Amino acid sequence: MKVIPLSEGTFTIDKTKQFVPFDTGKDDLQERPVGSLLVEIQPFVVVTSEDVLLLDTGLGFTNAQGRLQLHQNLMDNGINPGEVTKVLMTHLHKDHAGGVAMGSGSERTLSFPQARYYIQKKEMEYVYEKGFPSYIPEELDILKNASQVEWLDGNGVIDGYIKYEITGAHSKFHQVYWIVDGGETVFFGGDDAPQLQQMRSRFIAKYDYDGKKCMELRQQWWEQGEQEKWMFLFYHDVQNPVWEF
Repeated sequence: MKVIPLSEGTFTIDKTKQFVPFDTGKDDLQERPVGSLLVEIQPFVVVTSEDVLLLDTGLGFTNAQGRLQLHQNLMDNGINPGEVTKVLMTHLHKDHAGGVAMGSGSERTLSFPQARYYIQKKEMEYVYEKGFPSYIPEELDILKNASQVEWLDGNGVIDGYIKYEITGAHSKFHQVYWIVDGGETVFFGGDDAPQLQQMRSRFIAKYDYDGKKCMELRQQWWEQGEQEKWMFLFYHDVQNPVWEF
């Protein structure tokens, strides 16, 4: 499998849940509000023998030319956005789902209309229960009646080689993925397993829906991944987007 990180940049985030750009060469984290976290925003493309998979969709920002940054990042890596066949969503928080669609109001369209989107049905329902600022419901409305969306219910397997499992750890209906192709296993844990350092330490994060479960799952996945030689993809890791044993 070919794995391509699609970095949208480094940001700080605090209790306001606003993502503020951070230049690692110039900015000082100590000058940001107390408790600010430094994170990368990093969707991934995984090219398998059957598909071009997009794992989460970033913030949904546009560049100076008005093009979706996610589309530009794909093209910069030699992939036409129209080649994406499946969009695998871990959850619908705004930093992971901002790029599912583009435009505004009645002009809003899916960013990958030719692809199938895979989303937990209960996660979509929870968008409207929880609302802003974690979710931006009006930006996700387009998904509700889109024929391209495959609504998942619990755990399962897609096309015989993509396993998904609902964890309810970082968010109430968060899910993770294992992609097994050509004797390789790629694991994408979204915000259950967002950074390499979190896999190597025991701590409970206040921002997780079930921090204890997150911690326990990270330990379990890390041990199993070491034994089975998984490739880990870290959505929020500034230095280590991909890790292989």
